[in-house]
Amino acid sequence: MLTRLRNALSAALIALSCLLAPFGVLAAWVTYGLADTGRYVTAMAPLAADPAVQGAVADTVGAGITQEVDRRLAESPASPELRTVRPFVHDAVRSFTRTEAFRTAWDAGNRALHDAVLSALQDGRDRTVTVDIAPITAQVKHQLIDDHVSLAHRIPVEHTEVPVLPAHELDRLRKGYDVLEVAGFWLPVSAGVLATAGIAVAACRRRAVTATALGTALGGAFLALAVAIGRRLTLADLSEAAHRPAAGAVYDALTQTLRTVSWLLIALGLTVALICRLTELLARRRRASAAPAEDQARQPTRARV
Repeated sequence: MLTRLRNALSAALIALSCLLAPFGVLAAWVTYGLADTGRYVTAMAPLAADPAVQGAVADTVGAGITQEVDRRLAESPASPELRTVRPFVHDAVRSFTRTEAFRTAWDAGNRALHDAVLSALQDGRDRTVTVDIAPITAQVKHQLIDDHVSLAHRIPVEHTEVPVLPAHELDRLRKGYDVLEVAGFWLPVSAGVLATAGIAVAACRRRAVTATALGTALGGAFLALAVAIGRRLTLADLSEAAHRPAAGAVYDALTQTLRTVSWLLIALGLTVALICRLTELLARRRRASAAPAEDQARQPTRARV
């Protein structure tokens, strides 16, 4: 009766631990990965060389510059010379995205974006989070001037704020961020404590370790599946299909650590389960080989009796 009770308690603790493990990894990834500006900028840095991202940036920045040029033309119809610059803007932006200066601007822009979003989540104010593309506009202007484009110096470098996070979504994201900030520490700790307790109270600890390992591998598989489904849903929600390759590249860069951890959980769980299984087979073989030797040792004793 006591053995059954211990096994039931062990199974419950191990099951709960394996259930909390993937959620703990997800919460820790958000808290210590996405919320860290340095790690975010490092993860996003390679995307400066991605053609899809370069195209999306060129479209966004080019549209912002041409919009500002059109506004200046509407205010000053007597300055038609600006029209000669307009056709070169998109080509100049695309050319700029292939330079080292763009990589520097990309890192600086991502750092500013992350700081703006993090500040909005922490200060409690409801406002649209925006990013100023004026520094990139200035770089494009210099690119056109270096290419000797006529009247490129007339391109206005204004503080053009591009919205990246609407105000009505801040409250929901802020609540989720507060929960994940607490869960990022306590969920992994709780999963570890429950797994340790489940193994400790088990009547057969080898089986408990095997069950924990298999549950960990299953949790890693669940996490990998969740990342794949999240990617599909994220891209499906985009209104502009042309920017989906760039959004997919950004999603993959941000979730790279999460995917790596999920595969590590699968590999570690299966490895530990296999080792436990092999040790169990070796123990059975030793017991089986030791049994005939014990019988032979008993037979002379019985003969003398």
